Amino acid sequence: MKRSNEKIKVILASRPKMLSDVIRNMVEHQQDMEVIGEVLDPIELLIAAKEIPVDVVIITPLKADGKPRICFKLLEEHPFLKILILSAEGKTAVLYQSNIPAIHIEKPSVQAIFQTIRKSIQ
Repeated sequence: MKRSNEKIKVILASRPKMLSDVIRNMVEHQQDMEVIGEVLDPIELLIAAKEIPVDVVIITPLKADGKPRICFKLLEEHPFLKILILSAEGKTAVLYQSNIPAIHIEKPSVQAIFQTIRKSIQ
């Protein structure tokens, strides 16, 4: 559980770069969140999650075919981590957590996505 004065720390793992910039902008407009890193390669993501205290990883996979394999590895190594998979076209969003069923965000608006993240961290 986060203390009320702590910001939610986010790593972005989004491609293409333009999409990553849009997501970064959305996160940076949240008063209680901050982007602490950005990676493009899955190996870089695994390393960053070990080295940087992070709460949430936002991933936009190149293909929308279910839970990316990297989620299993990240959640196995970091059980308190939250992983948001956001489709590149913004039509689907799913929050994965260790030992908790995935949360599918209906009609993923900016507000719905960030509220789901906040609720999962409390």
